[in-house]
Amino acid sequence: MNKNAVVVFSGGQDSTTCLFWALERFEKVIAVTFDYGQRHKLEIDCAREIAKDLGVEHHVLDISLLNQLAPNSLTRSDIPVEAAKDGELPNSFVEGRNLLFFSFAAVLAKVKGCDHLVVGVSQTDFSGYPDCRDNFIKSLNLTINLAMDHQFEIHTPLMWIDKADTWQLADEMGRLDYVREKTLTCYNGVKGDGCGTCPSCILRKKGLETYLARKAEQQ
Repeated sequence: MNKNAVVVFSGGQDSTTCLFWALERFEKVIAVTFDYGQRHKLEIDCAREIAKDLGVEHHVLDISLLNQLAPNSLTRSDIPVEAAKDGELPNSFVEGRNLLFFSFAAVLAKVKGCDHLVVGVSQTDFSGYPDCRDNFIKSLNLTINLAMDHQFEIHTPLMWIDKADTWQLADEMGRLDYVREKTLTCYNGVKGDGCGTCPSCILRKKGLETYLARKAEQQ
């Protein structure tokens, strides 16, 4: 297998940390962002800015059909973002999103001569999303390889770590401040530390506070 990789890149904390992770390990790195009609186009702008700043080849692919098929709080401004209730998936779950993202990323990877895919999914901090689970990734990896008659390897650097550990990983690469200031994770479209009240911001803030407290204890 070659040492070229495509990173599925949203411009958020997780995918930016994965982008830095990939840049340390692969000879050629390409980032791909998907325009699926998300309510905050700032997410795409943020991804463009980071890729340009890091000198990474960047592609934005239009899969806006997903917006028509799977209306939810991330694609409709009239649907408020709500946390999960009674064991159900949160209304921020976009049906089939990662299935499509990773499949299209594989097509781009083959065209660009990349054998590796890097994605920022986590089974530890994943809000119950089924398309962030390790068994889905392993299954999709096999399916993509069979469908395209090519040997891809999907890497999931964050699969078994929580948000505090994700902040630690960024810090170990010397990128904690960059990730904190430049990324957009907020469901309300606020860059950096975000709005502080949406589920994504709460998870991100809790992870950062946990990591910084742990780091202070170790010093």
